[in-house]
Amino acid sequence: MLTTTMFLLLVMLAFAVPVAATLGVLGIALDQLYSDGRLLIGMADTTWLNSIEPILVAIPMFVMLGEILLRAGIAEKMYNSLSHWLAWLPGGNMHANVGSCALFAATCGSSVATAATVGIVALPEIQRRGYNERLFLGTIAAGGTLGILIPPSINMIIYGLLTNSSVPQLYLAGFIPGFMLAGMFSLCVLVLCIIKPAWGGEKISFHLPACIATLPHLLPPVGIFMVVVGSIYAGFATPTEAASLGVIAALGLAAANGALSWTMIGEMFIGTMRTTAMVMLIILAAVFLNFVLAQIGLTKLMTDFVVGLGYSPTGTMIAIIIFYVILGCFMETLSMMLTTTPLIFPIVVSLGFDPIWFGIVQIILLETALVTPPVGVNLYVVQGIRSSGTINDVIIGIIPFLLSMFLMIALLMVFPQIALFLPQYMMGGN
Repeated sequence: MLTTTMFLLLVMLAFAVPVAATLGVLGIALDQLYSDGRLLIGMADTTWLNSIEPILVAIPMFVMLGEILLRAGIAEKMYNSLSHWLAWLPGGNMHANVGSCALFAATCGSSVATAATVGIVALPEIQRRGYNERLFLGTIAAGGTLGILIPPSINMIIYGLLTNSSVPQLYLAGFIPGFMLAGMFSLCVLVLCIIKPAWGGEKISFHLPACIATLPHLLPPVGIFMVVVGSIYAGFATPTEAASLGVIAALGLAAANGALSWTMIGEMFIGTMRTTAMVMLIILAAVFLNFVLAQIGLTKLMTDFVVGLGYSPTGTMIAIIIFYVILGCFMETLSMMLTTTPLIFPIVVSLGFDPIWFGIVQIILLETALVTPPVGVNLYVVQGIRSSGTINDVIIGIIPFLLSMFLMIALLMVFPQIALFLPQYMMGGN
């Protein structure tokens, strides 16, 4: 049964069958092979009951929030302000790249939107200041991955739906690892530019009055972050309602910046509908596959098989991490998450690992998939906004930051409280 499932999955992926179709066809095929087609009758009920989950409304809201911020002109002012505060360090505006990505990630929940928005603003600095181009590009691609780790995160919502985990607890668990990882990215730049000073480009002086003068430019992203995340933990908004409040706040900021127009609104709605339709179709196909796997007993079979191998929980988790790293070279992150979570999650729980902790580990593993060739989406996003050069420059530039992600996973393995402290302290999570 397991061999048949993996064979069908890999064949369809090898032939570039769209992910939603792959998941749906796999569910139907397994139903026909092992349940005589009886489970197909439950497809309508299963998909309907999951599609009306209130938490799913947050997905188009966060997508729309990212679309508005992308078009509202907020990013350029934010980048300029962080440049004043951080660019005096060895590495110059590469620290502003990481800081801008972290701050933008805290408003939109999308890695692609984060990398694209910051990249468009930051790229002219390469020639202007004489930075090492590969390292500079690496900071944008790596910084963009923070979009799915620092709350609010669309991927955390999907993980919560697939595993019945608390989204607010996942958001809390992502704070410390997210900002730690941003700090590690910046530390990478600092160390490399101390070793190779020429990589850091033109020296930029620190002027406190100029820094203070740019502080108001940081208020819009910080304000949206407080509206979205603050409203959740203040107790007067669910994640869905908080996302809606974020959209309203972003529209207000776009109007204040003079960017709100009928053309911008039309582009915003078109972009939101395209992304939401794609994501929802994949989610509902994955939900049906999850239902079929549970009913035919494959989930229990896999759990019993892994436990029966006799590996220690740590050894098994290391094997799962290696599996994700390899798979991330060939699959897009959302597809990988929806395809593997129904199979891997029961094994992880049976080994005694905390579901919230594993959610953060999985998100960081998805981050590595965003920047590993040949499918790493952020690599192509950064390359797409360049006017010259090959994607090899981006791939080489990402290497030190990829190592930082693996170090972060190792730290979470050794010190799980990095992720679990805030949920346990603020919400009594287990």
